[in-house]
Amino acid sequence: MTLSIANHYASLPVAYRLYLPKEWATDGTRRRKAGVPKEVTFKTKPAITLEQLRWACATGLPRGVVLMDAGYGTDTDLRTNITALGLSYVAGIQPQTLVWAPGTGPQPAKNWSGHGRPPKLLRRDGKHQPISVKKLKLACHRMLGARSRGGKPRRSRCPHAFARVRVRAAHRDYWLAESRPEEWLLIEWPEGEEVPTKYWFATFPADIAFSQLVDTAKLRWRIERDYQELKQEVGLGHFEGRSWRGFHHHATLCIAAYGFLVSQRETIPPSGTGSARLFKEIPIPETYRGSAIAA
Repeated sequence: MTLSIANHYASLPVAYRLYLPKEWATDGTRRRKAGVPKEVTFKTKPAITLEQLRWACATGLPRGVVLMDAGYGTDTDLRTNITALGLSYVAGIQPQTLVWAPGTGPQPAKNWSGHGRPPKLLRRDGKHQPISVKKLKLACHRMLGARSRGGKPRRSRCPHAFARVRVRAAHRDYWLAESRPEEWLLIEWPEGEEVPTKYWFATFPADIAFSQLVDTAKLRWRIERDYQELKQEVGLGHFEGRSWRGFHHHATLCIAAYGFLVSQRETIPPSGTGSARLFKEIPIPETYRGSAIAA
């Protein structure tokens, strides 16, 4: 599991840890054989992610927007804790994720009867229910102007591949005293697809430019592409050892090598104007009769 920093030109892991499934973490024999440190216990992937983010903030790394795929973005507690760190996020979510559509919301707490503790929790009833983001696509369908002359929804939509709408996440908010804050729901619905293909929550200001919202959401693919290169070209995915320390040593060297390559790419046009050569060319004596020298 890695935490990477990224911009439009490159990305690089700054924190990483091998994830141990619960059956591995609780198996003493396996742990001893692989040399897993005693302090390493089972933690869910969202919990490890939050630890890495807290470390990054405490270390003073540049603060940016946290980008997550749906494997992490659907975790409400993780998103809430990221906000508590003072960070924004663009988090992938599943189609069944429940939200309150614009203009809707849960019922306030019941009126106090004068006996016992005053009610504080939000309520739902037959007329006040959240809907899934998949169903909310119909509102986006109208928002995109995808209607025929007769007023009925048409099968083909306008060429825009994205739609956005302000919503409130509704996951178990009946245990809350206040509704969750509004955030953006970004929907990707490519031309030719019968239904949307991706959904994101984004804690950006209401006045953010649409293009900036989409651009930020798609920046995660920069990390995915670089990570594939790190695994395949640099060798992160080629480790065949059997020890915890061995893997982390291997990963450290691979990431260091990849960081070196990233720094070198900056010197190669069109990214940079400097020379990529590290050393001056070594003159070969006229009397030398050996093989060519490569540096």
